[in-house]
Amino acid sequence: VVTRDDVEESLKAVFQFVKDKEQLLQDLRSQIEETKKKIAEKQRERDYWLEYKNVGSKIHAERISSLEKDIAEVKYELERTEEYYSEALKVVREENQKLFDRHIKLLSEEALKNAVGYLDKNCRREIEENEWLKEEVKIYRKEERDLKASVQLLEEENTSLVAKLIDIKLQHLRV
Repeated sequence: VVTRDDVEESLKAVFQFVKDKEQLLQDLRSQIEETKKKIAEKQRERDYWLEYKNVGSKIHAERISSLEKDIAEVKYELERTEEYYSEALKVVREENQKLFDRHIKLLSEEALKNAVGYLDKNCRREIEENEWLKEEVKIYRKEERDLKASVQLLEEENTSLVAKLIDIKLQHLRV
């Protein structure tokens, strides 16, 4: 039996989990901003080296190429990280929604049980009899469908037998 306190504790845990994930997301955003700053710094450094390269320095040409590759890699990693955490956030939100829905369902079931508990014996017996009658109706409807199918098969068989009998009588009359 799940009590209201259990459900509230569970909801608090879920909300704390969401809060922790949001804090993690904020931390990741700050890391992304720092990475963007690093990218801007590398971009300025790359521009400086491009200007130097245009002057004619062959020694630093490799360094410029390396820095450009580093910038491209950092950008690529940033994009991958953003995609990963976006997907992770989406999954966490879906999971939280499922947990929330499950807790709401438990609360409604508990409320129903509590409401039934406050009913008198006659009302509870009527509810139980109603459930029993619903099951009986399902059983009888299934039996009715089965019987209808059997009757239809028998009628088809009788029709074919009567048709054969008529054909045989016609053949005997011709003879």
